[in-house]
Amino acid sequence: MEKEIKFILNQREITAAVNPAKTLLDFIRVDEGLKGTKEGCREGDCGACTVLVGEIVENKLSYKSVNSCLFPVGNAEGKHIVTIEGLTTEGISLIQNEFNNEGATQCGFCTPGFVNSLTGYVIGHAELKKEDAENAIAGNICRCTGYASIKRTVNNVIENLSSLTLTNKSRIAALVEKKIIPTYFLTIENRLKKIITSLPNHANKDKGILVSGGTDLFVQDADTLLNTEIHFIKDKNKISLTNSMCGIEASITIEEFRTSSIVKKYFPELIKQLKLFASLPIRNSATISGNLVNASPIGDSAIIFLALNAKLKISNGNKFREIPLTKFYKDYKLLDLNDGEVVEEILFPLPKEDEYFNFEKVSKRTHLDIATVNSAITIQAKAGVIITVSLSAGGVSPIPLYLYKTSNFLKGKSINSELILDALKILQSEISPISDIRGSAEYKELLLKQLVKAHFVELFPEQIDVEVLL
Repeated sequence: MEKEIKFILNQREITAAVNPAKTLLDFIRVDEGLKGTKEGCREGDCGACTVLVGEIVENKLSYKSVNSCLFPVGNAEGKHIVTIEGLTTEGISLIQNEFNNEGATQCGFCTPGFVNSLTGYVIGHAELKKEDAENAIAGNICRCTGYASIKRTVNNVIENLSSLTLTNKSRIAALVEKKIIPTYFLTIENRLKKIITSLPNHANKDKGILVSGGTDLFVQDADTLLNTEIHFIKDKNKISLTNSMCGIEASITIEEFRTSSIVKKYFPELIKQLKLFASLPIRNSATISGNLVNASPIGDSAIIFLALNAKLKISNGNKFREIPLTKFYKDYKLLDLNDGEVVEEILFPLPKEDEYFNFEKVSKRTHLDIATVNSAITIQAKAGVIITVSLSAGGVSPIPLYLYKTSNFLKGKSINSELILDALKILQSEISPISDIRGSAEYKELLLKQLVKAHFVELFPEQIDVEVLL
């Protein structure tokens, strides 16, 4: 199962024969003896194992934070992996010093993850904002400090760097000068480009498991994967526009999609809504295609793209076929995907004139939690009359559910509160929630009805009498 991989770990170039399914966390701690990266939950929740991953994107070096407990070492090939040790080769950094000054570390177990996450934010953003910086460390948990001192640290770092000009060309050099990162970072881009040119062809193999993001796969089956041949989807990381269709290739992460120019222009509300998907390190690793193929009945991506009338471009290496996402889910975790086939691209139409989109989600925690129930809607309406509508729901069926009957019922009707109440009666006949740890069947049915009401209150506030819906 071993494979030779090449990457840079802190300052050193690594060439190692290693099982590509081994987690980066285990390679760092066990194989390399770098104990600063901590082992906590192994589920991407605590952030103690957070490291930075640098890679060449569009011929430029870019960094992001990831949970090393869910990141297979095979996916580090051709990249720069930075642990806390890699930030301290020239003494403690400015960010570490601020943690010390504010007493923002007590037992210290979580601190390396916080430092890496905040460093990653500073490297990756020319315009630094306190709120965005706090969001960047939201995937890190501290059980000692109560967070007030950590927030002061964040504020101090942002104020210290507020006058720093961080253009793409000079960012690394400026951060080296400010002692955010060590001097060796200046050499990484050229070193990575040389490594990449020496790598073998990354053609996808016919046998084994093809991994896109793997953030759920390595929670559920990490030990099993060590005895399985795995390969990685590479060089499928573009978002494109063709006529009125958007295409998302298989390697695009949730965060890349969330921050893309297409989302900003056509679905600006998703910028905020997709922050509820997970923490930033998870969004930096999890891919949309992987989330769809994972087929969770409460997967946010599936619910969003069902409502967007997406279709999938599927390949077996020789031939392509396209199917609507509504036909992809056949039963619980059962897909219209044959042996040897992979999802190459997600395609969906851009919004038409007078077309609106909304996504709603309820979970036990507002942030960093999977949904109890979620729902999305795309609706085109003119003069208060519904022209087309696509409504989806999660958590109320064995599969991510497209609500055919309810959508068809709404078409051609005038938007008002009474219509919504009538539609909820149709909706009730389409769903089959079960009671589980996240809530009773009755509770989930109630939640979905409330979310459907929320769609219309959000999109058509002037036409909806909220009192009637209570």
